[in-house]
Amino acid sequence: MVGEEELLRARAVSAVRAAVRERHPDSEEHELPAAGLAVGQLADVLAPSLFGGHRLVVVTGVQESAAALADSLVSYTKEPDPELTLVVVHSGGKRNEALLKAFKAAGAAVDECPKISSAGERVAFVRNEVRFAGGKITPDAVTALLDAVGNDLRGLSAAASQLVSDFGGVIDADAVARFHRGQAEVTGFTVAERVLVGDMAGSVEMLRWALDRGVAHVLIADALADGVRTAARVASLNTSNIGELARQLKLPPWKVKKAHAQARGWSIDALQQAIGVVAELNADVKGVAASADYALERAVRRIVGIRAAAAGGRARALR
Repeated sequence: MVGEEELLRARAVSAVRAAVRERHPDSEEHELPAAGLAVGQLADVLAPSLFGGHRLVVVTGVQESAAALADSLVSYTKEPDPELTLVVVHSGGKRNEALLKAFKAAGAAVDECPKISSAGERVAFVRNEVRFAGGKITPDAVTALLDAVGNDLRGLSAAASQLVSDFGGVIDADAVARFHRGQAEVTGFTVAERVLVGDMAGSVEMLRWALDRGVAHVLIADALADGVRTAARVASLNTSNIGELARQLKLPPWKVKKAHAQARGWSIDALQQAIGVVAELNADVKGVAASADYALERAVRRIVGIRAAAAGGRARALR
């Protein structure tokens, strides 16, 4: 499994696991992270079992493999055990690329899991998820769902499946609105919208409401980062033509229009400062900070304060 998209990698591993269990219901399973994995420990799980039977071994994060471990994995490809299914998971990039090439040369099946990053790819992902669940979705409903849930693929997948389960048939924008009734106001993107327009009271209120409703810290942090960076990209281009901005930034016009409005009142320097805040927040909500709740509120207040200072400086300059 090779690629940056964690959800797709996880699904590919799950598909192999299901196939192995179907053919070998009593198979023995091992999943090991490559980072820090001793060669001896790998050798133990790859060695033939004393009790016979099929085995499934999944080694995750092989881009982090030490040289000796990578060599051991490559050596295994020369004499693979027919009673063992070995899955190596690589998150993409150049690190330990030779290991992947060795597996491919040995005839290993490869599942590509590329990052889904563009707006068009996310639209296609939503449509495919709905189709897989047995339904269809209208273009305006796709936009509404992306606006409500954001860019998190797991959240989009879960929402698509639940929408088909609840409404069946064709999912339209009204179905999305009804599904997210009482929740759209508390997505990470709604918090980000209030922050970017400089509404301190509204930002903190929305944040606390989102946290109370169980919106994940990481999703709120990602929405803030996406909003700040998109506003910075829009502000850096010397045009107010939405169509031209959409073409240059390769973003949907609705998102560019929203970002263009949110960028008002910001200076480039202030947006750069805000980018630094969201970068720090990303680490904080992933375990660096003692309290992710506190880290989010602190970041929200800092970003709104940065915008207020920039707007105040601009107003003084115009006097």
